[in-house]
Amino acid sequence: MSDDRDEACIFCAVVAGREPASIVVSDAATLAFMDVRQYHPGHVLVIPRRHVQDIRDADDAMASALMRVVAHVARAVASTFPNDGLSVWHSAGIGANQEVPHLHFHVHPRRIGDDVFRVYPAPPALPNRIALDEWADRLRLALSESGPPARWPR
Repeated sequence: MSDDRDEACIFCAVVAGREPASIVVSDAATLAFMDVRQYHPGHVLVIPRRHVQDIRDADDAMASALMRVVAHVARAVASTFPNDGLSVWHSAGIGANQEVPHLHFHVHPRRIGDDVFRVYPAPPALPNRIALDEWADRLRLALSESGPPARWPR
């Protein structure tokens, strides 16, 4: 097994062919397959072939490859399965209820009123502009310290 897989990871086992999967699309960097749990038909998972826990560990090349396939799969799901819209999501870490610690995006057809993915359990806070600007400043600083792009909007 190569160093970029986790022997205990179910998604790494799918990538290695040790676990069955209904493959939708596969390329050198990614794999998309049907989720075994289908609330609505057409629920697809898109993963990197390389094991990383979540989006925070993905380099730019991996993130770009994943989003390209997510967009491609989303268009296919939308044109193939009944839906009133789609949800595309990734849960990063235990605080976000990530169930499998291998980066993955869900592409899930949605129906009006299905309540499959309720974002807020209660109405969210509406911070004032001063707080939002301060948080944006903090994020721009973190982004500038991590590299490109060289110019951030203000």
